[in-house]
Amino acid sequence: MLTNNQRKYIQSLHQKKFRQQSGAFLVEGAKSVQEVLASDFTVDMLLATEGFCKENARLIDNKRTQTEIVPVSELERVTTLESNNAAVAVVKTKDNRPLVAGPGEFVLVLDDVRDPGNLGTILRIADWYGIRKLICSDTTAEVYNPKVISASKGSFTRVNWWYGNLPAFFAGVSKEGGPEMPVYGAFLDGNDVHTMSFGKGGYLVMGNESNGIGPAVSPFITEKITIPRFGEAESLNVGIATAVIVDNWKRSTK
Repeated sequence: MLTNNQRKYIQSLHQKKFRQQSGAFLVEGAKSVQEVLASDFTVDMLLATEGFCKENARLIDNKRTQTEIVPVSELERVTTLESNNAAVAVVKTKDNRPLVAGPGEFVLVLDDVRDPGNLGTILRIADWYGIRKLICSDTTAEVYNPKVISASKGSFTRVNWWYGNLPAFFAGVSKEGGPEMPVYGAFLDGNDVHTMSFGKGGYLVMGNESNGIGPAVSPFITEKITIPRFGEAESLNVGIATAVIVDNWKRSTK
């Protein structure tokens, strides 16, 4: 059984300030915990049912992490999920290391995307299409938010990310010289994504759910993109829009 201190510590990781103070976050549910056990993340503690431990003995042994076998009722006391009958892992956060697009590489950039569910979905989209780098503005939802981790369905283990000031980032990229990388941006008045030709690499900027790409980032966009509307909906969810654009990019560059 967990001690009161262990329980309080795990519950504190529901909040961003305590995640930042401790350098740790929660991964919850069988699928996500299996993914993190198989990844290069450091798992500090695993709370799991006896059944989960038996089914994943090799993964747990390879990770050599502190493991507590607990009943489902104990998991439900510390989880953020509505139901969790398998496992919770306490995992170390990673350093915020700068990322740039390599030759022929496509990188996603998020400007003030605030909804955790959208960020988790975008991580899954990036993983599905083989995109390994995600650059986020300081105001984008925190990737270690439990809702982001849950929505990503384990894809957070295969996509790298960096948070910082986007105008400063793009200004720095332009000063480095070398082959110029296109910066695509999603706008209502851009070029039709269905007919345009993408380069093999570059950056795709997706903006805030309500306001789009902000005025501080807009000057760095070299090509505006739009998804043409055929019906009456006012807008598309940013996750769906990301998937549509990335799919067209992939088909254009085959």
